[in-house]
Amino acid sequence: MPMSTALRTTVRAVRPHSQHTRGSLLARHTWNRSPYSRETSRGVTFATVNFLAWQSRKDGKPAGAMREAPARPFTTTASLSRDHHFDTLKFVQRLQMEGFSEEQSVAMMKVLSDVIEESIQNLTRTMVLREDQEKATYTQKVDFAKLRSELLSADSTESALTRGSHERLTNELAKLNSRLRDEVQRTQASVRLDLNLEKGRIREEANSQDLKIKETETRIEQETAALRERLEAVKFTTLQWLMGVCTGTAAIILGVWRLLM
Repeated sequence: MPMSTALRTTVRAVRPHSQHTRGSLLARHTWNRSPYSRETSRGVTFATVNFLAWQSRKDGKPAGAMREAPARPFTTTASLSRDHHFDTLKFVQRLQMEGFSEEQSVAMMKVLSDVIEESIQNLTRTMVLREDQEKATYTQKVDFAKLRSELLSADSTESALTRGSHERLTNELAKLNSRLRDEVQRTQASVRLDLNLEKGRIREEANSQDLKIKETETRIEQETAALRERLEAVKFTTLQWLMGVCTGTAAIILGVWRLLM
């Protein structure tokens, strides 16, 4: 918080002249939630004292007049219930030395104590202990190490699974290639066998046809030779008959001619 804001807040808290007004203003007192150190609190304290002394001198009230306020015994019994983070008795005595009354000094001490307490509480809420930070850092390191080990384990597992899948696919492809090669070779062998059988059957049929053709030719030649022999025999017989007829005719003609002669 800026020093001027803290100064104005403290002045508004200690200026009232009645206890009722002071209580209402202290109830309306607010504080900015920002980091506040003990050195800043001390600076605000001394600046507040100097400012109020200067204001009293400006208003025409001497410092001695403020000391004429009725003195009341000051006790620190209530302050023992909590830690004010500074010497309250010394602070009140210092304010009284600067010309403030005991009531004003006690009010300023209470306001400053509340301000410092609230500032420390705000600072405590916004900050953590070194042990807690170290524990959180150690926990984060452990979590990061665990996450890293899990990631490495998952990566190695995924790599092993991928490698196993690749090897399995490679083996399956090799088996498929071998099976396909066997099927192709078996099909080629079957086709070759069928072709060889067909060639043999065609060759046998061709040989049988050749034999039949040769037999037919032989039979035709035999029939032709037999017909030729028959024709020769018929021709010879016919010639013999013709020769006999001619001889008989010639003999008849000679006999008739002899008779006629």
